[in-house]
Amino acid sequence: MRPELILWDWNGTLLDDVELCVDALNRLLAKHAYPQRYDRNQYRAIFGFPIEEYYIRAGFDFSRHSFAMLAEEYMDDYIPASAACPLADGAIEALEAFRAAGLRQVVLSASPVPTLTRQAEERHVTGYFDRLLGLGDIYAKSKVELGLRFMREEGIDPARAVMIGDSVHDFEVAQAMETACVLQCSGHQSRETLAATGAPVAEGLREAAQLILG
Repeated sequence: MRPELILWDWNGTLLDDVELCVDALNRLLAKHAYPQRYDRNQYRAIFGFPIEEYYIRAGFDFSRHSFAMLAEEYMDDYIPASAACPLADGAIEALEAFRAAGLRQVVLSASPVPTLTRQAEERHVTGYFDRLLGLGDIYAKSKVELGLRFMREEGIDPARAVMIGDSVHDFEVAQAMETACVLQCSGHQSRETLAATGAPVAEGLREAAQLILG
């Protein structure tokens, strides 16, 4: 059964920000005199949600520097630098393929809505989406709540929706919403990590679109 709705993760899925995240992590470690540095593969091996646990795996000592302070410093670095991040390879082709097939598309992100809106506008992709759902929303506390509320308001059966993401967390969100899920392994987590969920794993967004559209 072909879906009606595509729920897109943003960071690491449509927005190719992995290199920036590796660099921002290393800058934060250097700023606070931690000796360790990570390359892309090492970063993808430790990244995950909750973010607090990922920071611990990266080696930060919260007794020296609080998670709240580190997270704020990270975002102060990340947000202005993210203007230079490109769309992921194959993003436009996938967005066009779903549009041509008559599917509705929304972004479902943990990013604040103003950040999401600006990033989508800068890349001229806002017109592909019915909505940009982000956690700046005053009512929602999670991506699950956001996605479910949108589908309820629009009369969409979750069984007719597919989440596309790049993390185990996206799979968990899809499970909680009772939607299908396709993961792509060119983002923040490795194929091995993603495959352990049992979800279909695509190399990138072109392949993800082909899996969904058949």
